[in-house]
Amino acid sequence: MTPLLRVISTCMRRRATCSCRDRMEAVVNEWLWQDRYWLPPGMHWEDMEVMEGQGKGPYPLPRDLIYTLPVAFAFIAFRYVFERVIAVPLSKRLGVKDRIRIQAAPLPKLETFYKQKSRQPTQSEVASLGKQCGLSQAKIQTWFRHRRNQDRPSNTKKFCEASWRFVFYLAAFTAGLASLLDSPWFWDYRECWQGFPKQPVTDAHYWYYILELGFYLSLLLCVSVDVKRKSAKMFHYAGWTRTCDSLFVVFALVFLVTRLVVFPCRVIHTTLVVSLEFFQPFFGYFFFNSLLLVLQALHIFWAYLILRMVYKFAFMGKVERDERSDEESEADEDEQPEEECDESSWEQRKGSINSKLASLANNCVLNNLTNQRNLNSRLPKAR
Repeated sequence: MTPLLRVISTCMRRRATCSCRDRMEAVVNEWLWQDRYWLPPGMHWEDMEVMEGQGKGPYPLPRDLIYTLPVAFAFIAFRYVFERVIAVPLSKRLGVKDRIRIQAAPLPKLETFYKQKSRQPTQSEVASLGKQCGLSQAKIQTWFRHRRNQDRPSNTKKFCEASWRFVFYLAAFTAGLASLLDSPWFWDYRECWQGFPKQPVTDAHYWYYILELGFYLSLLLCVSVDVKRKSAKMFHYAGWTRTCDSLFVVFALVFLVTRLVVFPCRVIHTTLVVSLEFFQPFFGYFFFNSLLLVLQALHIFWAYLILRMVYKFAFMGKVERDERSDEESEADEDEQPEEECDESSWEQRKGSINSKLASLANNCVLNNLTNQRNLNSRLPKAR
């Protein structure tokens, strides 16, 4: 192929790619990002594209959201490296210990049932599996209990996830605060709506939102494997009880002030009331304010749970668990300790206990008979 033909072919491919991308963008804009949904009346996405083309500054456009997908995969890769290079050694240094769990015996039929049907079989299913495997129902239930405990995440895994979120949230909070301190709308919330939505975005704020969206998209992609623990749980897994209690007090104060005072009085009031001074209500106005009101309802519910925890902390001296989330462990570990023995050892222990009880009963009977004889022998003398 001659150089001229190669150049023409390359240009044609690029033109076809751009044309395909433009068509896809047009379809998405037509069905999802319609102007009447997300912009005030009389505003169009094309207006901001024209202003951006004139060099007046970058403007937020729907196509910018596509950048969050590669950012999400980058976060997943970075998290993988962080947990193994930093979080795991840190957990060992802080003294995080994992429970020693009994490994379930390799039984293919039970393993297939566990993975394909249910992790907690009913009584009839236990009886059926016992007949198929030639095991008693007690052994079947013990196997499933061990198998569930085997899949439960270790304290090290929980610590690694909590430390990853702690590092990101700390960095995001610091960067966000630093980028907002010199912004006029940080001090005067009416400035948020001046010229809305034709507002240029600085590079710092642009990448702040892209990184935040990418991070939460990475959490969404990993939701099936995450153990979903709070960042303050790091000290709980390390056994730092006093540090946990102190952080809980600080957390409770910050949460109650920011979620019950600052958020409704500053944020929701701005988006729900003040914004109407600058534009007429549209779909996006009702949609996003509805989400904010739902979030505020959740804040009130969480505040109720936190106040319950504060009450227990004040009268019991410690916080038993975080009532805003699920139990730290399933019922299996509460009902049966990890060091439980198999059925044969239990039968041995039961036999030993029964023999001791029988011996104790015999001793009691003998003592009663001896006392009765002594009493009878003393009665004539008394007369």
